[in-house]
Amino acid sequence: MAVDPIIVLCTVPDEDTAERIAGTLVSEKLAACVNIVPGITSVYHWKGAVERGRELLLIIKSGQGAYPALESRVRTLHPYELPEVIAVPIGNGLPEYLDWITNSLKTIS
Repeated sequence: MAVDPIIVLCTVPDEDTAERIAGTLVSEKLAACVNIVPGITSVYHWKGAVERGRELLLIIKSGQGAYPALESRVRTLHPYELPEVIAVPIGNGLPEYLDWITNSLKTIS
């Protein structure tokens, strides 16, 4: 396998933002696939207060080599002051699916 596959989690405030980020990451080959999961509620500390908000979750399938460019692109497109961008390595998976992730990404040298 050419890249170490990862899952990147990112919450967004609305469907337009979700579609814009997902479409950009896939079209620029920084992600093989992005799932948009609607209807989540986030509860978190922000600037000294406990906040609660409705969000959507992006589940982004990518590779470790593409992560720096992916993170940069999300920062550019995301409306939050501090967006959630968390990468988790994929330890195991269907080999053909993991190969598909690798083959779907831009070659990063």
